Amino acid sequence: MKVTVSRKGHFNAAHRLYRKDWSDEKNELVFDKCSNPNFHGHNYELIVSVTGEIDQETGYVIDIKTLKDIMKEEVEDAFDHKNLNIEVPEFKELNPTAENISVIIYNKIRPRIKSSLDLEITLFETPRNFVTYSGK
Repeated sequence: MKVTVSRKGHFNAAHRLYRKDWSDEKNELVFDKCSNPNFHGHNYELIVSVTGEIDQETGYVIDIKTLKDIMKEEVEDAFDHKNLNIEVPEFKELNPTAENISVIIYNKIRPRIKSSLDLEITLFETPRNFVTYSGK
């Protein structure tokens, strides 16, 4: 029997959506006010879900404290109160859209989760706008 364990986290970060190889006009047309050269911020909400068999010895799919620590080290410490475009190396050449942020978070967490467990990232950029990524 498979069970999904989830933990919520959050971080606050600024970003600008734009492509260096496009004109300011094209960036504004595609990304609208999100391409503001002075950046803008979000209060991101994150749900990390791990699915797998319950360990018969511990009763856990994953120790939630372990998941909490991984999220803090890999995401919150790395992204919280940062300008994603400038201060986070993964976004030096990658547009920090919610889609790309969720993939980066997945890629940072995946190596720290047993390969026998499935991982899914849900990232809320606003209370109504969110993306989900599970490595597929």
